[in-house]
Amino acid sequence: MTLIVEAPRIPDDLAASTVRTSAQEQLQILQQRLLTRANLLDIANEQRVFADKSEMTADRIVQAMRARTSVKASSRRGSVPLMQISFEARSGRIAAGVLNDYLTLIQQEDVESRTGRATQTLEFFEREVARLSEELTERNARILSFKTENADALPESLDYRLSQQTFLQERLSTTEREIAGLKDQRENLLLLFENTGQVGGTGVGDLTPERQQLEALRRELSEALAVYSEQNPRVKVLKSRIAQAEEVVRAQPDPQPDEEATGNSLLDVQLAEIATRVGVLEAQKSATRKQLDEITGTINRTPANAIRAEELALDRDNIQQQYNLAVDRLSRASTGERIEVTAQGQRVSVIEPPVVPSKPSKPNRALIAGGGSFFGILCGIALVVLLELLNRSVRRPEDLVSRLGVTPLATIPYIATPGEIWRRRSWKLARLLVIIIAVPAAVYVVHVYYQPLDLIAERTMEKIGIR
Repeated sequence: MTLIVEAPRIPDDLAASTVRTSAQEQLQILQQRLLTRANLLDIANEQRVFADKSEMTADRIVQAMRARTSVKASSRRGSVPLMQISFEARSGRIAAGVLNDYLTLIQQEDVESRTGRATQTLEFFEREVARLSEELTERNARILSFKTENADALPESLDYRLSQQTFLQERLSTTEREIAGLKDQRENLLLLFENTGQVGGTGVGDLTPERQQLEALRRELSEALAVYSEQNPRVKVLKSRIAQAEEVVRAQPDPQPDEEATGNSLLDVQLAEIATRVGVLEAQKSATRKQLDEITGTINRTPANAIRAEELALDRDNIQQQYNLAVDRLSRASTGERIEVTAQGQRVSVIEPPVVPSKPSKPNRALIAGGGSFFGILCGIALVVLLELLNRSVRRPEDLVSRLGVTPLATIPYIATPGEIWRRRSWKLARLLVIIIAVPAAVYVVHVYYQPLDLIAERTMEKIGIR
């Protein structure tokens, strides 16, 4: 039978199979898997290839099956990938049966091999996509957890926190200046009272300093809203300061004379008012410093958090790239698997199926008989010539001259008796009968009752290494 490897029915530039095996490699793989020990033993038993199978060992059967199987594959580059398989058996039916079993195994192995490899490729990428999907989910969860734990120190809000830091520093400086101004005012009042015995005005008007500060903040907020939106960080900070100032004004106690009363009611009221304002400003200063320390701490943590966030994002991006690549390959593997399952890819087809031959291919008995006869005649002639050359007895007058160096006057030939003549003729007749009758009879007995001569010849050739 003759097999050929057909090219894929769908062009590779449209949809490619995931089983990439060259035609020559595919034929070699099929040949090696076909001639395995198990396959040869099963076929030999099923087709009853050997008449004396019970007397043959398993190794002998496998060796004989391989010797009777001939596989020829085209190996030249650029040639059509063909494979010719033939089998020799004692009958045409057995030979055709063995080749049909070979064909079944080849086609089954070709289909199972290609579809199996395509299915395994698809399953591999399905598992790979699932694994990468889990890893991608885990990386996203890590990033989310990290950002949640460090929400106050992320690089995204660094600009806002830097502006907050600047604002709080300015606020702290302003509060310290106000405190220093109030302390200087207190010292001036005491100094004026000691020197003159009189108390001057405070110069603060009808409103307390807290209320004046609240009104100033409200004016500043009004001016900011004319320029910025409600979501602007500066507007939000002003609203926060106004809310704090309102709380301070609502909670401000009535001025009480302090422990260092001077006896002058007006002076004591002014000193108590200054002390209250200083206390409020000190509280604001502590709160502002605490906020400033917290913001400074988050700003200091931001570089390390930025590096860690970048590492987590880079790790997630690497997994994302692998996931995208695996999804693309999964799509191609799915297409390749469908190509192989529907037999649209490269496959082995039969050009000439095995048939029962009408006559045996060998042995050529006429050629063997004619060649044997011709070879026998040549051997007989050669034997006669050799015996003639080796016979050194005196049979002619020339032999006497050459041996003794004398010339005889006359020669008398040997005269045999009738008994000698009869015995000589009987011996010749016996040898002729042996050649004509005994030798063919012995050959016939061996061929019929022991083993066919062609099998004996095959085994002899196998042993001497000809096959």
